Amino acid sequence: MTLTPFYRRMLAFAAILLLVGLVVRFWPEDSAPTTAPIAETVATDEQRLARLRDIAATVPAKEEILKKAQAELATREKDLIVADTAPQAQAQLIQIVRTLGSAETPPVDIRTEGFGLRVLGDAYGEASVSVQFECHIDQLVNMLAGVAARPELVSTNDLRIAPTNSKEKTVSVRLTISGVVPRKLVPERHS
Repeated sequence: MTLTPFYRRMLAFAAILLLVGLVVRFWPEDSAPTTAPIAETVATDEQRLARLRDIAATVPAKEEILKKAQAELATREKDLIVADTAPQAQAQLIQIVRTLGSAETPPVDIRTEGFGLRVLGDAYGEASVSVQFECHIDQLVNMLAGVAARPELVSTNDLRIAPTNSKEKTVSVRLTISGVVPRKLVPERHS
């Protein structure tokens, strides 16, 4: 049987590949061992274990700090205006002003003028109500002190005073009070 030149070249190429494969397979390695010595591994593992134990020991302290922070947040948030909707929160603000006005002698007649909502940080919103009324200056001072003494997170936002009757010493007042509400009550504005 005679081989064609093509098969002779293929046979020579296969012999060369076989020879290179055997040389690569059985060549002695002069490189360092790929595994670390056992003494180094044990020492490293012991250091890592000690560091992990230190980290694990701080977990109860961090949990205690988290519990304290959550309790403080709950204490501070108990004074928020709690409502399901923004109009309910604004109605609570109006009720606060009317309660303060009705406590005066003679009672102060409160007229509602406007409402407002705005974002107050990432987690809160601000609901505001503008009211208008006429009263004596001492009644106004009492009402402002009453707003400051409320347990809810409310404050005066705007105050405008104009004299109405100098004989009776009455003034016309436009008062805006604001209260802190949860962020979910403030609608998102689309640009």
